[in-house]
Amino acid sequence: MRRSNTQSLSEVLKEYIKQNQIDRKLKEVDVVQGWEDLLGKTIAHYTKNIYISNRILYVEITSAVVKNELFMMREEICRRINENSGQNVISKIIFK
Repeated sequence: MRRSNTQSLSEVLKEYIKQNQIDRKLKEVDVVQGWEDLLGKTIAHYTKNIYISNRILYVEITSAVVKNELFMMREEICRRINENSGQNVISKIIFK
């Protein structure tokens, strides 16, 4: 018999994640881990480092040519990232 004020574990976890704003951090981790899926193996091969700070995605690229191409596509990449995550996770992309 269930008590009327009980919650399932999943409900408690969802509430905890929402209250502590862990949701956005989890989405940021998904963005970093999904970089290869989003842009492909070739781009991932030239990606040395990727991280997010203050909703800005920093991507270190080893090829100047690839960096220039990605720079020209940065708004489209940002839109696709936010679309895939279902939230406005990234506001800007900086290629180094």
